[in-house]
Amino acid sequence: MNPEVDWQPVKLEEKRGDGMHGNGIHHVNVNGSLYPAKVKSRRQMWDVQPSEMANNTLNPIRAIVDGMKLTPNPDKPMIALSIGDPTVFGNLPTDDAVLQAMKDAIDSQKFNGYAPSVGYLQSRQAVANFYSCPEAPLQAEDVILTSGCSQAIELVINVFCNPGDNILVPCPGFSLYKTLAVSMGIKVKLYNLLPEKSWEIDLQHMESLIDERTSCLIVTNPSNPCGSVFKKEHLQKILKVASKHCVPILADEIYSDMVFPGCNSSSLASLSSDVPILSCGGLAKRWLVPGWRMGWILIHDRNNIFGSEIRQGLVKLSQRILGACTVVQGALESILNNTPERFYRDTISFLQSNSEICFNELSTVPGLNPVMPSGAMYLMVGIEMERFPDFKDDVDFTERLVTEQSVFCLPASAFEYPNFFRIVVTVPEEMMVEACIRIREFCQHYHRPPSSDCNDLDQ
Repeated sequence: MNPEVDWQPVKLEEKRGDGMHGNGIHHVNVNGSLYPAKVKSRRQMWDVQPSEMANNTLNPIRAIVDGMKLTPNPDKPMIALSIGDPTVFGNLPTDDAVLQAMKDAIDSQKFNGYAPSVGYLQSRQAVANFYSCPEAPLQAEDVILTSGCSQAIELVINVFCNPGDNILVPCPGFSLYKTLAVSMGIKVKLYNLLPEKSWEIDLQHMESLIDERTSCLIVTNPSNPCGSVFKKEHLQKILKVASKHCVPILADEIYSDMVFPGCNSSSLASLSSDVPILSCGGLAKRWLVPGWRMGWILIHDRNNIFGSEIRQGLVKLSQRILGACTVVQGALESILNNTPERFYRDTISFLQSNSEICFNELSTVPGLNPVMPSGAMYLMVGIEMERFPDFKDDVDFTERLVTEQSVFCLPASAFEYPNFFRIVVTVPEEMMVEACIRIREFCQHYHRPPSSDCNDLDQ
């Protein structure tokens, strides 16, 4: 019993004004406050409801895909070009050095317990060493390890934003940003990307969305779902806008270094002179192990704009789930230091080859306008919907593509960008070729030329 508050049962003899007689048993503390020993429940029946956060959590991709009637043609094997998981078909295994690092970590039995919520110091230092550069130096204290890049993104949004704030998000863009923000009462403002300029940001539109409640600008480079890679000059213009309005940046760089030869890729932090940046990354895509759930946040704040508050905020938030998998943390230093360059080159070469096959094939399909990517593992294809009057939108188009050709491409309405669809280019080459053949056949069947062309044919 707490000696500060000594509760004692007593008998009350007088009749109370509320109708309770003196034979009721009460608990009285030393200060004389009365509390009934038994309080009648205000609930008369079970009524357990989900929280507002749960009700406000919506994955746009699931919302659209779950509503589609996806019944493949039984005469054609299914080719799924919709899943952003490079391991699905087994043609892109991770490197043996990565597997050996995990085996060694397990065999050592040093990583079976809890780690600090921000990660082992040695593992954080390994990440810092791997990504540090003269323009954007890093130390272990600048790294927080997370359960995948998705958790890194969640922590950054949480540390920057309060309910009622707004964040700027690319359109088309990764759907998780909105899923996380809306569930926390944060408004999402979509800034446009320009397909005719290889998906560069419409900077004028982006800047017009900034107001006093804008707490974060999200920049995805290289891009999911577009596969675009911003040039250095464009990144500098983005930083100029952020600097002008004093808006920090969440840099989603999970596909950093997954860039095709001939394209230059710079991290935002390496170009920033004053804008503070939290960069989110991880092992998932470059090392082809998305299920290992190892991500990180790199804190770039050379002018100490964040001070200690943002860093401490990230530490506190990381304590909610006690960090990333300790076994993978134990393997991290070896993975980063011992994965051969050949593995990275081979992966990128394959992704570029498949992208070129897809782009070249679909560029000659009437009614389709693919945009050649420069990195990551995606390709976006525009649909001239007026040439396909049998379909009401991109969802209808891709649904029928499954039904008739057993090819599933993700409608870009899932990224709030209608009349496009996204192709994942990680499938085996022969499947990519076959998928393009089927898409061509489908489009040729339903494509309708402009009315003027029809009139010319009638003459």
